Amino acid sequence: MSAEREPAGPGAAAARFDEIVHAPVRLRVCGLLAAAEQVEFSVVRDAVGVSDATLSKHLKVLTEAGYAEVRKAASASRDDARRLAWLRLTPAGRRAFSAHVAALRAITEGTVH
Repeated sequence: MSAEREPAGPGAAAARFDEIVHAPVRLRVCGLLAAAEQVEFSVVRDAVGVSDATLSKHLKVLTEAGYAEVRKAASASRDDARRLAWLRLTPAGRRAFSAHVAALRAITEGTVH
């Protein structure tokens, strides 16, 4: 299914339904990541309400599509060697999410062509 329409303004994404983004967990992850530069793994996991394994599985799909990146860094608040995983949408991921949201809006407004 594909919904296409002209962008709403400068820099707006054309509506495009994206099966990768559309999966419920991935849609929620993209929504969280779109609202920030980067978010720590456990914050996303807790906000979405899934296990580490489930979030990792969905992140793998997003990273393989070029939509997300995972960066590991030492924690300033920890004394051990454990590292935190920071998640972020790539520019392509931000475009795909914006286009998908626009497609969903077109569907809900009944303007799908």
